[in-house]
Amino acid sequence: MSELRPDRRTVLAGSMAAAGTLLTAATGTSASAAEGAATSAGVPDTGTHVVTLGTAAGPAVRSPRQGIATAVVVDGNLYVVDTGLGVVRQIAEAELPTNRLRAILLTHLHSDHIAELPAMLLYNWGPQVDGFTEPFEVVGPAGAGALPKGYRPAVSPPTPGTREVVNNILDSYAYDVNIRISDEGRPPLDDLVRPREIQLPGGLSAGPRSRLAPEMEPIEVYSDDRVRVLAALVNHPPVFPSYGYRIETPDGVIALSGDTTEHPNVVTLARDADVLVHESVYLDYYRKLGKSADFIDHLSGSHTDPAGTGRVAAKAGVGHLVLSHLAGVATDEQWTAPVRKKYGGRVTVANDGQVFSL
Repeated sequence: MSELRPDRRTVLAGSMAAAGTLLTAATGTSASAAEGAATSAGVPDTGTHVVTLGTAAGPAVRSPRQGIATAVVVDGNLYVVDTGLGVVRQIAEAELPTNRLRAILLTHLHSDHIAELPAMLLYNWGPQVDGFTEPFEVVGPAGAGALPKGYRPAVSPPTPGTREVVNNILDSYAYDVNIRISDEGRPPLDDLVRPREIQLPGGLSAGPRSRLAPEMEPIEVYSDDRVRVLAALVNHPPVFPSYGYRIETPDGVIALSGDTTEHPNVVTLARDADVLVHESVYLDYYRKLGKSADFIDHLSGSHTDPAGTGRVAAKAGVGHLVLSHLAGVATDEQWTAPVRKKYGGRVTVANDGQVFSL
C-alpha cells in the first residue's frame, strides 16, 4: 500500500490560487472551492483513486461547489457514491471511465444525493457516448416503511426505496429510452440497471419511529473482483435509513460517512481506513447569518461539526481525513483548526474534482 499522494489534478489546483482568490471576493466561497472547481485531469487506469466530484451540502446551490458525489476508481473500474447536482459533468471533466461503471452507491434518498441519478443513467448509456454497456448495480436504502411520527404525506407513495426510485426513473423516461433503443441501437437500459436495496439484519431494532442508527457491525452490500463494500446505519435525523460505506480494495480502504452526526458506526466503518471522506457543517456561518436556534439545532442534530470529524478519525485510526459535503462557508483554516485539536493525521478540505491516490 503506497503513501497517499495527490494526483496531478491536485497539483494543478495550486496554480489556480490567484483566480480562486478573486472568485472568493465575488461569491463568498472559500478559495479552496474555487481551485477545485477550476481543474481537470484524467485518473490513472491502474491503482485506486478517490475523486471528490462534488463537495457541497444541499439542496441549495452553493456556487462554485457542485452537489455531493464521490468516485472511487479501482484499476479503471468506476464506483460512484451519491449522485448530486453536477455529477455527470464532473465525471466527464475528470475523464472517468463510465464504460466501466460497476456500481452506484446511494447513502440515502435526500434530493441532494440523488438529484442527478436520472442523468447518470441516461447520459452515460451506451457505446454512442462511450458509456456503460454491461449491467451494473444501484445499491441503496430500502423504503423506510413509514414517515417519522407526526409527519403527513404530501406525495404518495410516501416512502419509496431505491428499487422504486430507479424503476420510476425508467418509467418516466420510457419514451426516450424506447426511441433510442430502436433508433440508435442502444442496449436495453432496463437490462443494464440493477437496483439492490440494503437489507438490515433481522435482529437489529431500527426504524423511522424508533432508533435510526443503533450500533451495528457493517454488513456486506456489494462485491466484485476488485472491491468489497460494507454499509452501516448512520444518524441523520429524521432520515431512515441513512448509510455510510466502507470500500475495501487491493490497495487500501476508503470509508465514506454519508450524512450523519458524530457516530460510533462511522468509527467502525472507518477502522484503519486509508481515507475517510466525512461530511461536516460549519455552524458559526449560520449563526452569523442570524439563523434561528431551531435551525441551528437541526443542523447540529443531523450533521457533524469539524471537531466531531476529528474525533471520529482519531478513534478509527484513519490515515487521511477528507472533509466533504460542506455545509456553510469557511476558510480552510476554520474548517481544519478544530479537527487538528482532536486528530493528528492528515486532513484536507476537499475541492470539487480533487483526486487522492492510494
